[in-house]
Amino acid sequence: MTNDIKYGVSTWLWESPFNTQSIALFPKIKKMGYDLVEIPVEDPELINGQIVKKALKDNGLQAVVCGAFGPTKDLTHKDTAVHQNCFNYIEKCFQLCNLWEVDFLAGPMYAAVGKARMLPREERKREWCLAVSNVAKVCAMAQDYGVSVALEPLNRFESDMINTAEDVMRFIADVNHGCAKVLLDGFHMTIEEKNIAEAIKTVGDKLVHVQVSENHRGIPGTGLTPWADFADGLRAIDYKGAIVIESFTPEIKELAGAVCIWKNLAESQDEFASQGIDFLKRTFN
Repeated sequence: MTNDIKYGVSTWLWESPFNTQSIALFPKIKKMGYDLVEIPVEDPELINGQIVKKALKDNGLQAVVCGAFGPTKDLTHKDTAVHQNCFNYIEKCFQLCNLWEVDFLAGPMYAAVGKARMLPREERKREWCLAVSNVAKVCAMAQDYGVSVALEPLNRFESDMINTAEDVMRFIADVNHGCAKVLLDGFHMTIEEKNIAEAIKTVGDKLVHVQVSENHRGIPGTGLTPWADFADGLRAIDYKGAIVIESFTPEIKELAGAVCIWKNLAESQDEFASQGIDFLKRTFN
C-alpha cells in the first residue's frame, strides 16, 4: 500500500464555494506535501475550468471532483424538475472531470444532504427505488463521459437512506451498473460502523476514494478514530486510491452551519492541513 496511496485535501478546509480565484490555495497545498486537491463543485458557473486546469499543472497537483447535493439537487424529490436540475449539474461536473483528467465524481448524489426523517416503510421504499432509478441514469451518463460515480454513505444526522458500507453495497447491487463505485468517509464511519476495517472489506474493490478527518471533524490523529483498523482495512483490499482530508472552516457561516462546526478545530486551517498530512503519512505509509 505504501507507494500507491496519494494524499489530498479539500479546499473546503479553507473556503466555500470553490471558484476560479481559489487556485490561490494550490501553491501552499503542494508545499505542504499533498499530491492532489479535492475540489467541491458547489456552482460550476463560478469555475473557469481551463484556468483551474493550468493551475493544477503548474503546481504539480492532481484533482478530485466532489459534488454538493442540497435541496435543489435532490434525486429523491417529488418534483421531476428537481431531478433534471440535478442531472444537469452532474453533467457539468462530469465535464470538469474530463477536463481535469479525473476518473470519478464523488459524493452522496442519491439524495439531498440533510434528509433525515422518520418515514413510513412504504414511503422509504418509494424513495429508495426512486434513488436507484435516478442513480442508474447518472451511471449511464457517467459511462458516456468515461468516468465512474463514487457514492458516499453519510451519518444518520445527514441522511436517512445510506449510512453504512452495507447500505451502499445494497444500493449499488440495486443500481446494477458498473460505473457505481464507493467513497468512504472516516468521519461518518466513526458514527455508523461497528468495525472500520470490516466496513472497508465490505466494499472491497468498489472503493475508489477515501475521505478522513477525526471523529470530531478535527485534525486526524487528535481524536477517537481507530486509525490502525483503518490502515488494516485499506491494506486488506490493496487500496490504491487517495486519502483526502475533508473538514471545514467555521469562518464560512453557511457551510459551518450545515455541518455543525461551531468553533475552530485547529489554531489555523493551515495548521490543520499540515499536521493532518504528517499524521496520515505516518499512519498509512
